[in-house]
Amino acid sequence: MTISLLAMTIAMMVFAFVMVRAALTDIAALTISNKLVGCFALAYLVLAPLSGVTIGEIGWSSVVAGGVLLSTFAMFAFGWMGGGDAKLASVTALWFGPDFTLAFLLNTAVLGGALTMAILTFRSMTLPPVLQNGCWIERLHSKSTGVPYGVAIGAAAVLVFPDTRWMISLF
Repeated sequence: MTISLLAMTIAMMVFAFVMVRAALTDIAALTISNKLVGCFALAYLVLAPLSGVTIGEIGWSSVVAGGVLLSTFAMFAFGWMGGGDAKLASVTALWFGPDFTLAFLLNTAVLGGALTMAILTFRSMTLPPVLQNGCWIERLHSKSTGVPYGVAIGAAAVLVFPDTRWMISLF
């Protein structure tokens, strides 16, 4: 196995782990760890060159990620999304680069809308007493909490990832 193939295999595992972890922690605690997002960015910076991504491609991916960060930071400033969601979306755009970021963002928007509608429906229902014990379900049911968009970001990323160079080169 070549270094490039090994790096892509590791990248696939890192990507899947980060997306699942971010979605689960966001739904359970409405937070996405800065350490997780930071390690995700660092993993890209290490694995991309080892996988054959050129410096130019890394540069363009960085420009795209910067644009996503500016957009999502504005959404955060307006209270439309959490800071962890904004950072996760930006670093995910770094991994997708100019070729797949638009597909990722469109999928995120559609899945985020569906998630929001599902949570609003869930919040309009009465929570059974057995679930009113301070657990994550009660927190998610509360109308004073936000929507865990990390779930939509993770799901959209997992939908788009198989079409990217990270996976295509493996098969």
